[in-house]
Amino acid sequence: MTNRIESAVSCFKEGFSCSQAVLSAYSDLFNLDRTTALKISQPFGGGIAHQGEICGAVSGAFMVIGLKHGRIQAEDLEAREKTYEKVHKFIEHFTASNGSTVCKVLLGYDMSSPEEFQKAKDAGLFDTLCPNLIQSSMEILDEIL
Repeated sequence: MTNRIESAVSCFKEGFSCSQAVLSAYSDLFNLDRTTALKISQPFGGGIAHQGEICGAVSGAFMVIGLKHGRIQAEDLEAREKTYEKVHKFIEHFTASNGSTVCKVLLGYDMSSPEEFQKAKDAGLFDTLCPNLIQSSMEILDEIL
């Protein structure tokens, strides 16, 4: 677990998004190569393409939950419900720990505004808060998976 968190935080500090950091840290468990994991998860950074919506650490976790429990046959309603149940549980725990799952609420800045993005960067939030959100996401994932 600690190695996965360290791997994810390191990935984020290299310049990848929080969604990329979370998914790539778990990719080996699902025979998903790192390159593909990084590509799939890239649009979800910054609250989905810097829109400040769902936190990328949360989106990355949802992708991991989907890889673990997602259905692969349309009629497999049990797998669908299990996936949704895990996502609901994740949201409940993440919100309880962090106050929200919304990037602009968590950061206090609107990522869709270049000026606000710069303010968040200047405030050091990408160096302090985001790694903590990545860690929180992964701890919750490991608890509910």
